[in-house]
Amino acid sequence: MRSEIRYMQSFDTRLEDVVLINKRYNWMIKNSGLYTLDEYPYHKQLAELMEQAENSTWVLNPSEWFYTEENARSVTCDYQISLVKKLPTTGLDQYGMALANIPACSLQDLLNTDTQQPYTDIMILSESHQILMNADSSLIGKPVSETGLTGLDQLSGQHGQFTTEIGKKPYAVTYLRSQLNGWIYLSVTSIESMTKESYKIGTYTIYVCLLMLLISTLLAWLGSRRMYSPIQRLLSQIDSLLSLNNKRKANEFQLIGEQVHHLFQSKSRLENEVRQHIQQVRTLFLMKAYQGNMRQGEIIEKLQQFGYGTHMSEWHTMSVITLQIDSIDNSRYEKQDIELLLFAVHNMVEELIAPERRLAPVIMDQTVVTLIGSPDSDEHTFRNELYGLTEQLQREISSYLHLQVSIGMSLPIQTFTNMPIAYREGLEALKHRIKLGEGIIIQYENINSGKHYLNLNYPKHIEQELKDAIKVADKERSKELLKQMIQSVLDAPLSPQDYQIPLARLLNNLLIVMQESGVSLNQIHQGKGSLFEELLDLQTAADIEDWYWTQVVHPMIRIFRDRQDAQYHNISEKIIDLVQRYYDTDLTLEECASQLHYNANYLSSIFRKETNHSFSEYLTAYRFNMAKKWLAETDMPIKDISAKLRYNNSQNFIRSFRKLEGMTPGQYREKNAEK
Repeated sequence: MRSEIRYMQSFDTRLEDVVLINKRYNWMIKNSGLYTLDEYPYHKQLAELMEQAENSTWVLNPSEWFYTEENARSVTCDYQISLVKKLPTTGLDQYGMALANIPACSLQDLLNTDTQQPYTDIMILSESHQILMNADSSLIGKPVSETGLTGLDQLSGQHGQFTTEIGKKPYAVTYLRSQLNGWIYLSVTSIESMTKESYKIGTYTIYVCLLMLLISTLLAWLGSRRMYSPIQRLLSQIDSLLSLNNKRKANEFQLIGEQVHHLFQSKSRLENEVRQHIQQVRTLFLMKAYQGNMRQGEIIEKLQQFGYGTHMSEWHTMSVITLQIDSIDNSRYEKQDIELLLFAVHNMVEELIAPERRLAPVIMDQTVVTLIGSPDSDEHTFRNELYGLTEQLQREISSYLHLQVSIGMSLPIQTFTNMPIAYREGLEALKHRIKLGEGIIIQYENINSGKHYLNLNYPKHIEQELKDAIKVADKERSKELLKQMIQSVLDAPLSPQDYQIPLARLLNNLLIVMQESGVSLNQIHQGKGSLFEELLDLQTAADIEDWYWTQVVHPMIRIFRDRQDAQYHNISEKIIDLVQRYYDTDLTLEECASQLHYNANYLSSIFRKETNHSFSEYLTAYRFNMAKKWLAETDMPIKDISAKLRYNNSQNFIRSFRKLEGMTPGQYREKNAEK
C-alpha cells in the first residue's frame, strides 16, 4: 500500500503525500511508513478532520502534522493543502479518511508564467479569508488582512470587482468564488501601473487614427472625382425639366433628389389608385359571391385573380361568419354612427384575423361577413378553433368600442362554391337572438341538426318572419304571423283559382323548411292523402287558417320545441355535471362555457330556461346542500367546510348559512345530532 501511495504522487500537481487513516482499527499509512494512530504525535488534530460536515473537502493544515522527525528537514513549505475524503464513501458509518497533500507554496509555482504582469498579484483565499496562495510564502496560512488589503466585506458575492488601497496606493481587486470548494481567487492590480500602460495604448491609437483619417481623405477625394461624372451626366438629362430659378437655388444633389422624389410620388399615387380600385372590385365580387349571383366556375376564376390561389390550395375546411351590432340604444353612440361603427368593426376583423386564414371582410346589409378557412380537415378541431377566434373577436370589440355584437357561424364547407349557402346559414344563426338575447355566438349546427341551409330566395317578408318564428318555436308569434300571411294573400284581388298559387307556394316553402331541418313528412302528417289536395279542398279563409295551423305550423313548432328542449336539456345536464364535480373549486360560468365550447351568455340563457335558476344560484344551493350533508354526517370542522366551499373566511360562510337556514352551522349540526 505504501508503494501504491507513492505512485499516486504527481509532479504536475505537486502532490507530495497521500495519507490513509483507519480510526476503527487504529492505524495510519503515509510515505514514511505504517503508524499506530493513537501513538502518532498529531493524531488528535488528524482525527478532528473527520468531524467535517462534508464527505469531501479542502483544508489548509500545518505541514508538521504529516512529517515525522526523521524527514522533517525535507519540509519546504509550512502548510499543506489537503483534500480530505471520508471513507467508506457509501456507508453511513464513516470511520476512515484519505488525505492528499499538496504544498501550499507549489500553487504559486504553477502560476509563475511569462505572461504574468509584474504589477499584478494573484492570491487564493479560503472561505474564512485565510491565505492559501501568495507570492510571499510567509503569508500562507495567515488572514488576508495581514497583506494590508482592505474592503474584505465586499467579498460576499460569487464574483465582482472593487477598488481599495494598499500602502496608500490605489489597487483594483477582482475576485471569483469557486462553487467547488468555496475558495476565493483574487487578482490585485495596481491602478497606477495600468494607467501607465493605457497612456501607451492611447498614444498608439491616436497615431493609427490619424493615419486612417489621412488614407480615408485621400480615398474620398479620388472616389468623389469618379462619382461626379455619372452625376453630371444624370443632371444633363434632367436639365430640360428644370426652370432657371430651380437651377440657381439648388445644388446638383438637391435637383436630382427633387426629381426622384417627384417620380416616387407619382408612382405611389398611381399604385394607391390601382390598389383602391382593386379593393373595390374585390369587395363587389365577394358580395356577389355571398349572395349567389355568380357562376361556380366564375367564383374560382375570380378568387385566383384576386390573389387567393394559396388559400384555395391549402384550405380544406371553411366557414362563413356573420357579425352584427346588437344595439346602440344604451351606448355612447348615436344612430347616425352605425355606418362608422361597422367600418371600425370591419377594420378590427382585418387586424385580428390573419390574412392567410380569411378572405377580405365585407359589409352587407349592416353585417360584417368573411370566410375563414383552415388546412385542418377535422371539422371538430376547426369548429373549436373558429369558436375561440370569434370569442376573441367579440371580446376585443367590446373592449375597444364598448359595443355588444353577435356572431353567427355556418356549418363547415369544403368548396368555395358553397359560399352562398354558408352565408345564408350565418344569417340564419343570428336570427336566434330573438330567443337567446344579445351578445351571442351561435353555430348553425346548433339550430338545424347539422344540415346545410338550401339557398332559396322567396321575397315575401312576412313569410320569412313566419318561418323564422317556427324555427325558434315561438308559438304565439307564429300564430299571429300565419294569420297575417293568410289575410294578406286573400286580400289580394285574385280569382278563386289564383288564390291556390300563393297558398300552395306557402305550403311548399313550409315543407321545404321542414325538410331542410331534417323533419320527415310523417312526423306532421299521418294520413295517406296529399297535403296539397287537402289544401285545395278548403273553401273559406277560416278553414284555411285553421288547417295551416293544425296540420302544418303547430306540428312543426312542436318538433322544433322538442328538439330545442332536448338540446337545452343536454347542455343543462352537462353544466350540472360540472357543478357536481368541481363545486369545491373556483368554478365560473365562463369556465363551463370554455369546456363545453359555447358562449357564456348562450349557456346562461339555456340554463335559466331549463332550471329556472341562474348558474350562480344553482352553484350556491348545491354547495349549501353539501355543507348540510357534511355537518350532519361528519365531524369536519366548520372552518374546513367553508374553505372547501371557496369562502374567504368562515364568518362569511356562517352568515350565509344563517341567512338561508335560520340557524348557524353549529346549531344545525347539534340539531341533527339529537335526531
